Amino acid sequence: MFTGIVTDIGTVLALEQRGDLRARIGTGYDVAGIDIGASIACNGVCLTVVALGRDPQNWFDVEISAETVGATNVGGWSVGKRLNLERALKVGDELGGHIVSGHVDGVAEVIAMRDEGDSTRVTFRAPQDLARFIAPKGSVALDGTSLTVNEVNGADFGINFIPHTKVATTWGDTKVGDRINLEIDTMARYVARLQEYA
Repeated sequence: MFTGIVTDIGTVLALEQRGDLRARIGTGYDVAGIDIGASIACNGVCLTVVALGRDPQNWFDVEISAETVGATNVGGWSVGKRLNLERALKVGDELGGHIVSGHVDGVAEVIAMRDEGDSTRVTFRAPQDLARFIAPKGSVALDGTSLTVNEVNGADFGINFIPHTKVATTWGDTKVGDRINLEIDTMARYVARLQEYA
């Protein structure tokens, strides 16, 4: 489990197809404190650490199945791409965002951006089958970042990015046309499921 509060910006150092896709990710995390088998959310995708090192910088390797590549934006990763990283939640940690599983539901597209003062308003288009789970003032995880929805219009929804978020995450790199990992709020999923039986 995660909270959607990004704690490091990693960089893709290498990609290798070995049956599954293997990625090496440079990190500011102290790898001495990471165990093999640990879960790290990489742009919102919960991935398992399979190797660690520090030559010359700290890095960890993950293996990514074809199913995950197909269901997320991982297929668009390239060497040098910056990634939002979050270590798994520990009992007693502050829950600053919302409960995030790291299981991406689909890929949204950035369809518009405009500056509003120092902030940036970004409009996303969700896959049609996920749009019903997105509500104004509700939460979503986008590329692993816990965010509050401002407005919804059909499958389109808007998020306001404050300057801190644009600097502390990869959102300062965003441009129209980008494909973004979307995880809907767990609560919204269960409410929708309960309504099917109401």
